[in-house]
Amino acid sequence: DAPPASAAPASGTTAKSLAYVIYTSGSTGTPKGVAVEHESAVNLAAWHCGAYSLTPADRGTLLASPSFDASVWELWPYLVSGGSVHVPDEETRMSPARLSRWLEQKQITVSFVPTPLAQAMLDEREPPSGELRFLLTGGDQLRRPPARRLSFALVNHYGPTETTVVATAGPVDLMAEDAEAPSIGRPISNTRVYILDRRGLPVPAGIPGEIFIGGVGVARGYFGRPELTAEKFVSDPYGSVGGRLYRTGDRGRFLAGGEIQFLGRLDQQVKIRGFRIETGEIEEALKGLPGVARCAVLARDDDGNRRLVAYIVLSSAEATSASALRGGLKVSLPDYMVPGVFVFLADLPLTASGKIDRRALPAPAAASAEAALPRTPVQEVLVGIWSQLLRRDRIGIDENFFELGGHSLLATQVFSRVRDYFHVALPLRYLFEGPTIAELALRIEAARKTEPGNQPPPLESVARGGEIPLSFAQQRLWFLDQLDPGASSYNSRRAVRLRGPLDPAAVEEALFAITTRHESLRTTFENRDGRAVQVVHTAERVPLAVRYLAEARASDREKEALRLVNQEANRPFDLRTGPLFRAVLFRLGPEDHILLLVVHHIVCDGWSMGILSSELSALYGALVRDEPSSLPALPIQYADFSVWERHWMEGEVLDGQLSYWTAELEGASPVLDLRGDRPRPAARFGKGARLSFDLPAELAEKIAVLGRSEGSTLYMTLLAALGVLLWHQTGSEDVVVGSPVAGRDRIETEGVVGLFINTIVLRLRFDGNPSFRELTRRVRETALGAYTHQEVPFERLVDALKVERSLSHNPLFQVWFVLQNSGGTPPALEGLSVENVALETGAIRHDLQLSAEETSSGLNIQWDYATDIFDAATVERLSDRFEVLLTRILERPDAPLSTLRAEIDDEVREREQQRRQKAEMDSVVRLKESRRKAVRL
Repeated sequence: DAPPASAAPASGTTAKSLAYVIYTSGSTGTPKGVAVEHESAVNLAAWHCGAYSLTPADRGTLLASPSFDASVWELWPYLVSGGSVHVPDEETRMSPARLSRWLEQKQITVSFVPTPLAQAMLDEREPPSGELRFLLTGGDQLRRPPARRLSFALVNHYGPTETTVVATAGPVDLMAEDAEAPSIGRPISNTRVYILDRRGLPVPAGIPGEIFIGGVGVARGYFGRPELTAEKFVSDPYGSVGGRLYRTGDRGRFLAGGEIQFLGRLDQQVKIRGFRIETGEIEEALKGLPGVARCAVLARDDDGNRRLVAYIVLSSAEATSASALRGGLKVSLPDYMVPGVFVFLADLPLTASGKIDRRALPAPAAASAEAALPRTPVQEVLVGIWSQLLRRDRIGIDENFFELGGHSLLATQVFSRVRDYFHVALPLRYLFEGPTIAELALRIEAARKTEPGNQPPPLESVARGGEIPLSFAQQRLWFLDQLDPGASSYNSRRAVRLRGPLDPAAVEEALFAITTRHESLRTTFENRDGRAVQVVHTAERVPLAVRYLAEARASDREKEALRLVNQEANRPFDLRTGPLFRAVLFRLGPEDHILLLVVHHIVCDGWSMGILSSELSALYGALVRDEPSSLPALPIQYADFSVWERHWMEGEVLDGQLSYWTAELEGASPVLDLRGDRPRPAARFGKGARLSFDLPAELAEKIAVLGRSEGSTLYMTLLAALGVLLWHQTGSEDVVVGSPVAGRDRIETEGVVGLFINTIVLRLRFDGNPSFRELTRRVRETALGAYTHQEVPFERLVDALKVERSLSHNPLFQVWFVLQNSGGTPPALEGLSVENVALETGAIRHDLQLSAEETSSGLNIQWDYATDIFDAATVERLSDRFEVLLTRILERPDAPLSTLRAEIDDEVREREQQRRQKAEMDSVVRLKESRRKAVRL
């Protein structure tokens, strides 16, 4: 063995020796290695130890990866001072709430937390406390936290990697009254900061300029890149001879007290979620994609959530979509450089000198043109959660969470809300593996169905050799048709006005292709030995019926067309002989038509009408362009679903689902006394009428915001309001409402025409005189429970509850509520102007129906009512009450609901009085006009 050394060996290391090379994230996709010398790292550690009075008793943290320069700052000061460094696990590091508690549990005294995470911690109701003396932050722009006293000092920092992590530091005055972002403080020890103009001259306090940093912390340069080093590291004319400055490219200004205010980037380099990005490089990549004529890319934070926005002017030769552009960029750029939002413009705004006027580029629209609407209740709730956290009004279920501006910190907030609302705990990785609402909803639905034996079998195509049973929903409609043969109560109708050069032969061919694709549209129903069965027929061409109105006088043609359209829409079907799908074309002129599609509800639902519209658009367009159809083959047909449902919803599965409903609806009254104008007839499949009004966009948005504040969707919030109305109307504290669910929670069913819709029963309780906030929370839990058990066919539920059947009313509920979000868009037929045609209400299936639909101008509310029970004036009063109620609950959401009733009564009476006075005045005016006409005669 060698004898022990008598002295430490000479290392040869000097203050100017290279300590480490660390690579930045790269603004152009090519990271730069920053070479840092020993004296720079020593200066950082020495300053930190002195500034924060470190002793061996201090306990610091390591949150940054060793590949980031912040880790140098987090490690070495504590090793130098003899303190300890503590490392949290990944889940804790990414969760503001968990990290706060961890800091307390570990008795941390000084901690550096990156700005986004620190901001989230400070915004929590209970920020960290315990032994913490200093919470240090930096790396992004800090907005002013909520004004409150903290048990520790908050210090903001600034510094590029090229100046050894930290160049400035300053305490944050939480009680300051100004709304501006906190300053980045003053230079640290042995560091100089200059604010220079374009000529390199210092600017006065208050005047913006570029930030230059000098002193011991300035790095040696970029490893192996002398040209870039010479460009960014320049001589220091204001310091010692031979000194250098690093030009940051950041804008800033000195405040009156000597602190520095950060103002953003001078060039197009931006920082998004820790990545420095050159927007110019994204623009170059976009210009190389098909269809892009001109473009601009900005980092915007209109709603407090910074994200990349691409503005696109398309070439006239080619068209493209946001999804196509996003896919094209991913070929050449990393994910963090792909814009989350694409805005298509007719042209880019220009300055007087002909350059792009970036300040004039508009903020992205709140609703994405490509946004796919939620198709299941779970998706609806997730849309509300994402909208709240990402601060966007409308989010499509197929949009990527991270492309919308989401990040790991927001992801933890998503999952905390998922846990609260759905009562399931999911690992954070699920959002990274499937970052869309559609994918996450599937995970949640699977987690909520973990009971043994509750996993459904695969939905697959089955042989057509034997008898095909009816689905449970079809069985109910078959039963009702036997009670009232030939009724038109269950006709699903859609009429559209077509203006332009229509090709009727192409319409007929497209409809034939649709009936060929969908077996349900060529299905009839037979009674075989007491069992109803489906009979699927081969596809046959059904001629498009054309009705000519040219004989009618031009002044009467419009009125006559609408009369004939409504007459045809209400013509009944024969379920035994079929066909149960028909199309009629009404010709008002050479380039003016109305196309009517009518389908019996037993083979079609509202979602299916949307499928018919979209497929008609695609097929008609392909035919007039003489191109093959691009519609994919269907994985299953409706008959496959019927067989699957009969096999699945039986035995233990059905019993388990029914046990929820029997407990939920135990003791509920089967009939709600709505206090109509006439007693309900002994048997009614009566005529209905409709009353419609629009809620202004501002009021509708406030309603949605109130609901989101309690974790409720717009559907849940409106349902709660309807419940209050019915409570006031009936005096019952136990109100039951029916509502449809799409029943398409399997991907195989999404493109199939058929009757998948099911009915859920929602029991709203008003015991304890709750406030509206409390009620929305109750309704949310009720709705989520119903959504979880929505697979139980309504007919089986009625049987299980042994509800007495009556032709005078629907079993279990008499009021129906629906928030429309599918099937209402008219087909887009090539070369034609297309708009929906309003049809008469026809027969109504319930005593009272409330339908709401979001529109560009607000919220459209429709009341459909049975005219053999209600007068129009009564429903008009109900409608007034509902509108006044919505206004009152927005004004006083925390007031007991019973206290609002008197106020609503007073305002409704005032409205009625104003309406009567107006009617009397109108009557007087008409009488006077009539007398004047008589005198002239």
